[in-house]
Amino acid sequence: MNHVASEGEPSSRSKNTAPKKLAPIFSKTRDQHTSNLADGPLVPQSMTQDTLTTSKKRKFEVSSLSSKRFKGTPSNLKLAMPLAERLRPQCLDEFFGQKHLTGPESLLTSMLDSGIIGSLILWGPPGCGKTTLARILARHMDCSFRELSATSSGANDVRAVFEEAKATLSLTGRKTILFLDEVHRFSKTQQDVLLPFIEQGLIQMIGATTENPSFRLTGALLSRCRVLVLERLTDDDIRGIITSAVERVLASVPHEQQQPECERAASQLVGTEPTISQNSLSLSQSQSSQAPINSDGPFLPYAQLTDRVISSIVSLSTGDARTALSLLELVLASKPDRDEHTLLASLRQSVSTSYDRVGESHYDMISALHKSIRGSHGSAAMYWLARMLTVGEDPLYIARRLVVCASEDIGLADAHALPLAMAALQACQVIGMPECRINLAHCVCYLSEASKCTRAYEAYNRAEVAAKSDPKMAVPMAVRNAPTALMKELGYAEGYNYNPSFRHPVHNDYLPIAFRGNKFLKEVGDLSDKNWDEQELLRWEREENGGQLWEGRSSAQHSC
Repeated sequence: MNHVASEGEPSSRSKNTAPKKLAPIFSKTRDQHTSNLADGPLVPQSMTQDTLTTSKKRKFEVSSLSSKRFKGTPSNLKLAMPLAERLRPQCLDEFFGQKHLTGPESLLTSMLDSGIIGSLILWGPPGCGKTTLARILARHMDCSFRELSATSSGANDVRAVFEEAKATLSLTGRKTILFLDEVHRFSKTQQDVLLPFIEQGLIQMIGATTENPSFRLTGALLSRCRVLVLERLTDDDIRGIITSAVERVLASVPHEQQQPECERAASQLVGTEPTISQNSLSLSQSQSSQAPINSDGPFLPYAQLTDRVISSIVSLSTGDARTALSLLELVLASKPDRDEHTLLASLRQSVSTSYDRVGESHYDMISALHKSIRGSHGSAAMYWLARMLTVGEDPLYIARRLVVCASEDIGLADAHALPLAMAALQACQVIGMPECRINLAHCVCYLSEASKCTRAYEAYNRAEVAAKSDPKMAVPMAVRNAPTALMKELGYAEGYNYNPSFRHPVHNDYLPIAFRGNKFLKEVGDLSDKNWDEQELLRWEREENGGQLWEGRSSAQHSC
């Protein structure tokens, strides 16, 4: 970081040192003036006051001069910015990825051409370009841009922006775009504050969130905004971002420093010009923007930035541009002669595993585990179990899902599945990690290979639909409870046949009249409501059955 900053903006050093050169001059003048007062004869008090006034004026002039010079230099805050912030794209041409949003035929492009974008919710993973896209949209629309974060702002901050936007619109006719980062952190009450201002068109809000808007934002807010989904950046996108970033850093490196050290030393001895011309550098930069970086010609003076290092950055970033640029900054700040293996090990240690135990990946992975068990794919189920446990998922959360899976998917096909799942849950409670991973693996394997039957699960779903259709439907008199004589006199339990009292089957009216004859629990082997998809069966036979025909094909076709 320091290495890049010092080479990247050489002019800032001269400007920052300018006030330091002026300071001794004024100090010397002030000292000389004071010595004259001390060595000379006594002067009237009025002259002393005039001298002090002049000194104050001189101090004011010095401070004013210093402030003017400071305003012309780059801000220390800007110099302290990370590489990802300094190299943030300023237009759509510099924006990588999200072609479904920024392409010529996309909805967003049409909205920009019409001059109306409305209020938007940008939903996507970290580092996919939500903040950058919002700033580009504001710049393209020529609107005032205000940025708040829901993590550190409240309703009062939002109201202040709205009042400012209202005044700006009435006085200048210029609209305001409010970018609200992490908008899902706002409570429902805070989200309601946004509604009237968005609805009246006094402000255009662009909210960014990494959480599913359907779960974290109110329906009223979603109805007033368009939701745009940003995808995780591809490896090609990340490589393009890295290439562009290195080229921009190289453009700020002094020409002399782009030579290898040995050639630079030789040129200084003989007094010759550098061997690498600016034209060749520009040519190499234009070529690198069209082709990937390779180890045959590393970027000078960053010899440590080899193709292997860049590939590792792409892999470790997992589609996060911010992470990729942070890793690139670490590489650029390292010594050019640093060992490649040591550098790669440092990069791997600096990246934490991306897993949010309350976010989207939390639910996506448990869903993948459950569906792998349902599909009897033990290898996939074991992989997702390991993925969750290695990143710190609560084993009890996984065990509880396995208990559900035992009844939902295995059900009546294997009576041992539910007791085993309950035993795994108890083992996790008693033993804990890391040993309970073995119990979970045992249960996952058993459930994956067990026969599947969803008769109980589907029967309840059908019954639930019927129950919700008329919650007040009366219970048949024959199956009502009759604990008192009065209830018996009223006909409760009248006509009920107690089944154990008979040597043969007997009939009772168990269901309300509206549902008599309904079969909520299907008979064993009843496939009347199941689909037959020949293409999917052929795909399974090809991908998972070694090209062999399914042994149950003939019987299943006959039952259909």
